[in-house]
Amino acid sequence: MLSVVVVTMDISLTSTAVPAIAQSLGQSPAQTIWIINIYYLTVVASLLPLAALGEIIGHKRVFSVGLVIFAIGALISGFSESLTTLMLARGLLGIGAASVSSTTPALVRTLYPPAQIGRGYGLYALIVGVAFTAGPTVASVVLSITSWQWIYLANVPFALAALWLITTGLPDSERADRRLDPIAAVLCALMFAALLTAVSSVGHLKWMQVAIAGLATFALTYALMRREANKPAPILGIDLFRIRLFALSSMTAITAFTVQGLVFVVLPLLLTIELDYTPAQAGLLITPWPAALAIFNGISGRLTEHIAPGALGAVGMIIVAVGLILVGTMPDQATPFDIGWRLVVCGIGFGLYQSPNMVALMNSAPKNRSGSASGIVATSRLLGQCIGATAVAFCLSSFGNTGIQTAIWVGVVVAVLSASISASRLTRMAQHS
Repeated sequence: MLSVVVVTMDISLTSTAVPAIAQSLGQSPAQTIWIINIYYLTVVASLLPLAALGEIIGHKRVFSVGLVIFAIGALISGFSESLTTLMLARGLLGIGAASVSSTTPALVRTLYPPAQIGRGYGLYALIVGVAFTAGPTVASVVLSITSWQWIYLANVPFALAALWLITTGLPDSERADRRLDPIAAVLCALMFAALLTAVSSVGHLKWMQVAIAGLATFALTYALMRREANKPAPILGIDLFRIRLFALSSMTAITAFTVQGLVFVVLPLLLTIELDYTPAQAGLLITPWPAALAIFNGISGRLTEHIAPGALGAVGMIIVAVGLILVGTMPDQATPFDIGWRLVVCGIGFGLYQSPNMVALMNSAPKNRSGSASGIVATSRLLGQCIGATAVAFCLSSFGNTGIQTAIWVGVVVAVLSASISASRLTRMAQHS
């Protein structure tokens, strides 16, 4: 869980620091969002191959090596003096984060007895949610004391401490009796890299890149599916999407985390550009979201024993939509109280959604496919967050500073869509996969 905190918090730390990084490096906020997109690109591209590798050589080994790579990437990020160097370092951070994220749900399933697995995933979802949403608060403290570089340098000792705890306390997991197909792994990584390139290019209105990357995505997907046809455990996990509950839970996750990714990129911009708060103040003002999320994530993890995840997810994302409507209609001279109680509403809604959805995703997959399911859990989350960050970049590139308000309303629409997908899991057809 310490590893999960370090890796997850890094995403929202960077999102909050975008205005400060942009000013320091002499770049526009829209251009600086590339340091977020390159991270998502490398994470999503490597998640499923690393999840498959974890099933074969052991999740603990992949997890541990990933932490070492993450620490190296954090160190380089902290000493970066240009946007290009920072982007390359963020790519290393992405590979390290993918190693941790792709194996953690499978390790949780190994550690917890079946009767308590819901609580295990509830705790994991709680840690992910609180770490991601606490990032702005931590970033505000760092930025108020020192420069943005320490957002990355401070990660190094925590990553090394987590590595020591892992080597001394984490047990080995079962290993699958098969070999990793390196060609399929490369095809899978290239496919997601092409997909994320297409998505990111939309945000920056580079339509030729969108077309080329889109065609590459289709070609690589076709080649990968041909390569993995009739394999009992494909890297892409297409077989898992034949389970309706699994597929709908993954779609719910992608759309919900699109909202989260969008909000945690746009909120610092809203608070600093439109409401004239400092970056440090902006981070503190976002704190009510993680506070509410922490409380309701714990509650919703236990509610899954009595209430269907589809219902909890639908109610939660509708509450998020209402919260974003309230944020979008804030007065021009919004006080901290005006901001805070609206974000509490959003945090309550996301807390009701998150734990139950992870339980539904992992429990709907066969136990011998835990590694692939684990990779898809992380891929759904990070793909959604990348789409959310790209949506903000698109709105800023298309509408300038008025794009901040536009992005908030895009978040409202996507939250309603996520609620609808979650509710569809309650239908008889979805229940009988």
